[in-house]
Amino acid sequence: MQPTSLTLDVDTGTDDAVAIMLAALHPALNLVAVTTVNGNVPLPNTTENTLRVLDHIGRGDIPVYAGAAEPLARTDQPIPRSVKDQSDFHDDYLDLPAARSTAQPTAAAVYLVDRFRTARLNGERLVLVAVGPLTNLALAIKLDPEFASAVSRLVIMGGGHEIPNVTASAEFNFWADPEAAHVVLNSGIEDVTVVPLDATHRALINYDHCAQIRELGTPAATATASIIERRIRGYDSSQPMAHGGAAPVHDALCVAYLIDPSVITCRRYHMDVETAGPLTIGRSIIDTHQRGDKPANAQVAFDADPRKFVSLLLETFASTAHMRA
Repeated sequence: MQPTSLTLDVDTGTDDAVAIMLAALHPALNLVAVTTVNGNVPLPNTTENTLRVLDHIGRGDIPVYAGAAEPLARTDQPIPRSVKDQSDFHDDYLDLPAARSTAQPTAAAVYLVDRFRTARLNGERLVLVAVGPLTNLALAIKLDPEFASAVSRLVIMGGGHEIPNVTASAEFNFWADPEAAHVVLNSGIEDVTVVPLDATHRALINYDHCAQIRELGTPAATATASIIERRIRGYDSSQPMAHGGAAPVHDALCVAYLIDPSVITCRRYHMDVETAGPLTIGRSIIDTHQRGDKPANAQVAFDADPRKFVSLLLETFASTAHMRA
């Protein structure tokens, strides 16, 4: 079976780092490129962090394209980090050696338009996985009216139905650029899967899992263990789980889904994002009871299997067979 080709859009970030390593190293996946966006940390940091991760695991051959430095419409203000201090979960720079490789000169949205147009013309199925604010995708949609039809499959980490994490009603990625999320969800991309906090919080990783991962001894394993332990300390401090000593690794779950779809459980719903209400900016609206008049536009995950998720990480990071010097 041919590996699934994907482009990964990130705001690296700790959980993004694990997602990048999983996508770059699993033999069932062909990570074509990584695009970066302002989000967990500012754009120069997300780009440097992405390059650090790829260099660390010997995949500096994968091109990185820097993207949007600010939200789609709210350009008069940066992401207000004081609402929920991201430093609980993300330092400015990952604790990895400084990058040796450099980002490509093409802007992320331009790259996305060109690459997916080429894929469409060649009959190639290219998956897009977006695990940060959706600004780059929204810009690509605005640049090219045909972009949405060129994306054969889109997986998004964003939103939360019962569970918010940055305000009383919103998840960070959608809240950081709600207009972009609205554009993407209403773009007409046919095959969309959204993995909100409701699913990622069902696939927690604890300190024992980190110890198992670290024992593998590979560069990806040791980095992943340290990164997730950092996340656990952050969650224990400011957003503790029902059982302490554990944390979600949101973005990596989206990549795991490409490898084994049974790692999450989905149902089709109509989904949109609030862009106007002062108390609900960025809230994901999921019509779980079909009270609206709009057809379903996404597969939405509400459950996940933590055992399968951890097993995928262990199996992938145990081997260095797919690393390149």
